[in-house]
Amino acid sequence: MDKKYYPTIGLEIHAELKTATKMFCSCKNDPDEEKPNINICPVCMAHPGTLPVANKKAIKNVIKVGLAINGEIADFTEFDRKNYFYPDIPKGYQISQYKYPIVSGGHLADFDVTRVHLEEDTANNKHRDGDTSASINAGFSLIDFNRAGVPLMELVTEPKTFEGSDEESAKSASTFAKELQLILKYLGVSDAHMEKGEMRVEANISVSPDKNVLGTKVEVKNLNSFKSVEKAIKYELDRMVDLHKIGKESEIVQETRGWNEAKQITYSQRKKESSHDYRYFPDPDLPKMKLHEAFDIAELKKELPELPVAKRARYKNDFGIKDEDVEVYINDFELGKWFEKVADILKSLENIRIASNYITSDYLGIKKNNLEARLPSVENFAELVNLVRDNKISSRVAKDILGMIVISDESPMKITEEKNLLQKNDEGAVKTIIEKIIAENPQIVAIYKGGKENVIMSLVGKVIKESNGSANPQMVIKILKELLQ
Repeated sequence: MDKKYYPTIGLEIHAELKTATKMFCSCKNDPDEEKPNINICPVCMAHPGTLPVANKKAIKNVIKVGLAINGEIADFTEFDRKNYFYPDIPKGYQISQYKYPIVSGGHLADFDVTRVHLEEDTANNKHRDGDTSASINAGFSLIDFNRAGVPLMELVTEPKTFEGSDEESAKSASTFAKELQLILKYLGVSDAHMEKGEMRVEANISVSPDKNVLGTKVEVKNLNSFKSVEKAIKYELDRMVDLHKIGKESEIVQETRGWNEAKQITYSQRKKESSHDYRYFPDPDLPKMKLHEAFDIAELKKELPELPVAKRARYKNDFGIKDEDVEVYINDFELGKWFEKVADILKSLENIRIASNYITSDYLGIKKNNLEARLPSVENFAELVNLVRDNKISSRVAKDILGMIVISDESPMKITEEKNLLQKNDEGAVKTIIEKIIAENPQIVAIYKGGKENVIMSLVGKVIKESNGSANPQMVIKILKELLQ
């Protein structure tokens, strides 16, 4: 029997905060600036004699995150210098927090949170590869300091040991990152676009044959998509387990590894530093802070919006819609607000569920294929749902009308009447169409009479098409069966 190995995952997530200016100077905080080295000044470029001034809005944003995850907001906090040399840090140190973070504790998804603290982001390195065919490699690196000094929140989780598989633990880590991204967006403190580097995930990973003893930890850096988070963690866990199985667990060393998206593998970057390597000490240029004096924490907690966990529970309780539909509205904040307005008009749970099906299946499908598609008015959409509920139009017609009103927001009833799309419940009129279809399709009729009764649906489709979607499908089936006896 194979030996069991226990994966342990800890996460460090950085998120750039949405503020008008940088963390310690008045330079513009603009993640969309394309020209390099535009939003810079003597402070964020670390010119001699310059002094930093803390951005109060950034501190407030981190407090909001702490309240949202039920963390403890520090009374006393301070900024520290994290000393290391790298070209993207002009000062030779990063202003961060060490002993006294703004937030301690908290919980989100499957993970307990250790701390949430505030620091400044680094500059952006731009690497250019040289001509490998040349005798001298002409590669070079450039640095864009627009990002240097941008407020950066870092959240660190407690390590969590899983009983299950590597896939389960990797998925759990990805779920945590997704949930944090949602909270940041709901709070309005960060756009958290991973593709822009506004949110970066780092995973601390280890495995052990003993549930109570942690294995050697490896950190995989700068994972910039949720899929990468899952794949990198799973790959690294599999790599570690394989080394354990062949008795080479000593080859697992504490190090920083990167993720190669093209090859779908992790690779060694450098030996992992410990906290003492950074020689932290309080920054003498920044004052100590008493947060409970500077902010009304109780009032900030009251101002928090409805968060994803509470919204999920309310949607399930109030609307009784599918879990998949709920997640669509949780992830698309504006669509969720629009859906709630529709539900307010429709009232009944049956109508609300019909509406949700059309929104999450049909509307989103139309929008995916047509960039001009926009949400219609809640009144017109509710009118469309009522037409379906009252059997005045078929489901097929409803989808066609939806395709029209997302381009030109008109009354569905008006469209239905103008195009003669009201569902035909006149048996005589429907029977005339059916007799025509039967006469035109003798082969299908013969197959049906030969015992393959499911082919009747082919005839039903032809009848509905002939009626421009207005024939009542249940009536069509009933009459067809009568005529084909």
